[in-house]
Formats: sequence, structure tokens, C-alpha cells
Amino acid sequence: ACALGRTPPPPRAAVRCPPAGACFSAHLANVSYAEARGACHRRRGGLAWVSGEPELRLLLGLLAEAAVPAPALFWVGLKRNASACTHGEQPLRGFSWEGVGDGTAPQEVPAALGRWVREPQPSCLTVRCAGLHLAAGSRDGPGWGWKE
Repeated sequence: ACALGRTPPPPRAAVRCPPAGACFSAHLANVSYAEARGACHRRRGGLAWVSGEPELRLLLGLLAEAAVPAPALFWVGLKRNASACTHGEQPLRGFSWEGVGDGTAPQEVPAALGRWVREPQPSCLTVRCAGLHLAAGSRDGPGWGWKE
């Protein structure tokens, strides 16, 4: 998933644009975090970040529109630098959002967004990335969580 500027990406991508802010688009490819980040930059955007439940609902709706089969993992701009430690008491567990546009990605998120499929490995020494994991749907809708 990329968060792009207000100019929509090529029409082959699934796109959602909220009334204000950046557009989100979904691009399906089996690539590394670095390759996904590069592909978003080439589209004049960056990996998506989620500051609250409205963005999460928009992103999940976009992935549903793209008819993504579950289970699936999508790279978003969620990264823990080598100098940062795992913090089990924080929703993002010590991960933070890479900046989008002007570099002002939110670093705090509501506790409701602290859903992890599996707790990240405790560490203060290595760079780690996390993605949005989609699980098979249930009667409550598709399951989701962050996954290192």
C-alpha cells in the first residue's frame, strides 16, 4: 500500500482518496520492504502509514476492493531502527512510521491500532520492518494485525 499525493496513480492500481489528505493505493507484488518503498517513491509517494481508525478502515477497504486473497502481507511504512528497542507496552511496540510527504508521519497511534498477529522479536540491535497482515474473513469482517 502506498500513500500518494493528491495526483492519483495510474488507473491499474486500486485507489482511495479521503476528502482531505493523501490518496492510498494498493499494488500487488511479491517484493521486499526496500523494493516496495522504492516502488512507492517512483510513484511520487511513500509507504502508507496509519494514524487512526479512519485511515485503517480506508486501507482495509482499499485492499478488499483490490480483491486481495487472504492471508496476505502488505508493506506499510512501519519500521524499527537498530537504535530503537521493542516496547511491549506501546501499541506499535517501538516501531514507528516512516515519514510521508513532508516527513511528518504520526508516531503515536490509538491503543486500538496495537493489534499484532505475533509479538515482534525483542531487540535493540537490528532494523526490523512490519506489514499489515490480512487473515481470512470471519463474521466480524476480515481479520488484520501488524506482523514483523
